[in-house]
Amino acid sequence: MSPRMCIFFLVTAWVVDLMHSVVQLAFVVKLPFCGPNVLDSFYCDLPWFIKLACTDTYQLEFMVRANSGFFSVGSFFILIISYIVIILIVQKHSSAGSSKALSTLSAHITVVVLFFGPLIFIYTWPYSSTHLDKFLAFFDAVLTPFLNPVIYTLRNQEMKVAMRKVCR
Repeated sequence: MSPRMCIFFLVTAWVVDLMHSVVQLAFVVKLPFCGPNVLDSFYCDLPWFIKLACTDTYQLEFMVRANSGFFSVGSFFILIISYIVIILIVQKHSSAGSSKALSTLSAHITVVVLFFGPLIFIYTWPYSSTHLDKFLAFFDAVLTPFLNPVIYTLRNQEMKVAMRKVCR
């Protein structure tokens, strides 16, 4: 990939995400908040925050969930398609490098699924469930960042040998 294409992808990602955030923030800033409302979650994300407003927020909640769901699902599919393209290219060019590339991609895909899975479910599920929302928020905020280094560490050959010794 050329440096120019890399910069193009980087700038595009930043601009699209900034526009997405600013649009959603513009709707929330004008909401009337009254009284000592409390969130029943440690995860203060926009869908939960909107529910604290002292007005009917059904349409705004729907718009935020649809917008965020579209971006979550879209980003997830773009990543999966890019991994499929990488796998196909690697298989065409090298059979020896194929297993190493598949090993690396499997770790990446695992992390992507762990990250996007709860987000997609939170933003696309039409019904609110407090217990499920709390579990998914915990999963997204705590477990995924914890599991990320574990997944990549287990790919390390020295770590695999050490784990085999410990297990014996």
